[in-house]
Amino acid sequence: MSTETSTTEAPPPAVRSAVPPLAPAAGIVAGLVGVVHLVLSVPDGRWFDEVLMLAIGRHHLDWGSADQPPVAPLLAAAADAIAPDQQWLMRLPAVLATAGAVLIAALIARELGGDRRAQTLTALAQATGIFATVFGHWLTPYALEPVQWLAIGWLLVRWVRVRDDRLLVVLGLVVGIAAQTKFQVMLLCAVLLVAVAVCGPRALLRRPLLWVGALVAAAIAAPTLVWQAVHGWPQLAMGPIVAAEAESLYGGRAGVAVQMLVGAGLLGAVLVAHGLVRVLRDPDLRFLGVTVVVLVAFFLVTAGRPYYVAGLYGLLAAAGAVGLQRRREAGRTRWRRVAWPAAVLSVALAGAVLHLSVQMSNPAVPERLAVGTAAAYEALPAPVRDRTAIVGGSYIYAAYVDAYSARLGTPQAFSLNRSYGYFSPPPEDLDAALYVGPDPAALRGSFAQVRPVASIDGQGAVGLTGEDVGTPVWLLTGRQEPWAAIWDRERSLVVS
Repeated sequence: MSTETSTTEAPPPAVRSAVPPLAPAAGIVAGLVGVVHLVLSVPDGRWFDEVLMLAIGRHHLDWGSADQPPVAPLLAAAADAIAPDQQWLMRLPAVLATAGAVLIAALIARELGGDRRAQTLTALAQATGIFATVFGHWLTPYALEPVQWLAIGWLLVRWVRVRDDRLLVVLGLVVGIAAQTKFQVMLLCAVLLVAVAVCGPRALLRRPLLWVGALVAAAIAAPTLVWQAVHGWPQLAMGPIVAAEAESLYGGRAGVAVQMLVGAGLLGAVLVAHGLVRVLRDPDLRFLGVTVVVLVAFFLVTAGRPYYVAGLYGLLAAAGAVGLQRRREAGRTRWRRVAWPAAVLSVALAGAVLHLSVQMSNPAVPERLAVGTAAAYEALPAPVRDRTAIVGGSYIYAAYVDAYSARLGTPQAFSLNRSYGYFSPPPEDLDAALYVGPDPAALRGSFAQVRPVASIDGQGAVGLTGEDVGTPVWLLTGRQEPWAAIWDRERSLVVS
């Protein structure tokens, strides 16, 4: 029995053997990934979800928001407090998470008995995944999530091998932090528990420290869950909205399915497919394979975001790489003709995708909208300007204004949309609104006069489908009811 085992029950013989040493090449791959993404973090330019994290961190930091827990905004706020507008510092947590995910994926391969080649192949698959490459240097919840899911997978695979119950307390800690980062981890844990109950190892459910870990996770996650409860569980209302957006963003469920596979990268797709078959055939790890199948099916049926499964790629890639190793050890080398050429092509594809990622976070888009809004605000007569709130037609517009407010001297922005709709409305002493966006239909009935005053033509925010949208600016005067009443009635999670 392994000396690491903390109970009298021996681990299954198939997984009890000592693990190989960690492959230095896997660490090198992780280090290179960190360096590349850090270099890409230096030039100015933020993806709009990053801008939202910064805006929430600066002006609305709380235990939650309508569609996101607080970890990413908290990290943005911390970086902004240390060195305002230093983009590389704000993005550093995402860079470390992306590099860490590469290393943890290799560690999973190691736990499964993978030799240096299998670990390195796994690291390359995780490093060159499309989703990891695109948003690996963006400070967003979905950039932080994969390393957390991989840590959960590594802890479970290690527990299966060594039966050290202390790992289960650490598991609870990771789950709690992940729940404060993105809510999908709760679904992951629920499916894992059911899969263990159905497929085994059922001994896991009888471990007292598993439930201690569950209490740790619940205690860490409690503040953001309380925030959601107090505000009417807006996160639950996001499900239908995400599904409705799937058609324009991904081409519906079929597009989501394709992008789930493509998101793993070329090498990743090969290893993930092989790895899924292997874990489903392995009685000790079948619960992981069942969990993957159920989650993929759930996100397809509900038309979720394809990157919701990004945290599962490394786990399956590790199993797939070890499966190829077993074939090699048995003298069957045909897969080597596929795996390593796929690795080379994946690296080349990742380089092209990195260029696309830089283009997607073009700094001209948010800066032009913020500058145009500031110019329209400053052009108002002083008596009017002093009574005017800046209101974004969508949360994206409001976040752009807030992100550049310190640089441009504009006041805090407001919006009825998504997270902003659950923040405080404008102060009551502001009886006019400078509305940035399309026709302000939601506010027309609450103001005596509505008229266009400017246009940021061709320099607006990037819409959900990626187009550069010309943005009108409106002045609304003669407010006829309290802001709080407007906010309670008109706020919406739908991005128009």
